[in-house]
Amino acid sequence: MAKKKIQSAFFCQSCGTQSPKWLGKCPQCNEWNTFVEEVLTKESDNKGGFKSEKINKPTLVSEIDYTNEKRMVTNDKEFNRVLGGGIVPGSLVLLGGDPGIGKSTLLLQFALSSKSKKILYVSGEESEKQIKMRAERINKNSEHCYILTETSTQNIFQQIEQLQP
Repeated sequence: MAKKKIQSAFFCQSCGTQSPKWLGKCPQCNEWNTFVEEVLTKESDNKGGFKSEKINKPTLVSEIDYTNEKRMVTNDKEFNRVLGGGIVPGSLVLLGGDPGIGKSTLLLQFALSSKSKKILYVSGEESEKQIKMRAERINKNSEHCYILTETSTQNIFQQIEQLQP
């Protein structure tokens, strides 16, 4: 029978470094007072392995029922092109690049451009005030964009369930 092990760890909000205990100064980025505690859960059996409720099996590509998904088209033609014509609802897009290149600004512009869709903008690096300052700098505001500053995926998914963006 599976047991649920509960463990906590501390994470630096500046760089993501993990520590088993709270540290005043991050050894990775040298920032002060940036560690926050998060609860980690791991479901394991007595053998130390992971347990899954559902076992997925491989499916032939030709047997997958495909319906043409309607994409959310953004106001940025190049962004749409990179995403194959827009964002597929329910999908997750990982945007990477060097610091300061404009990833957060690009995504915030998209999030704030929504006129009718409820958008949840999640940041694990910046505060709500920093995001609001960027929104004012790019001269955009929205009644449909919600901001969440969180690093715990468990808490993020909980907020997604509640908000239903």
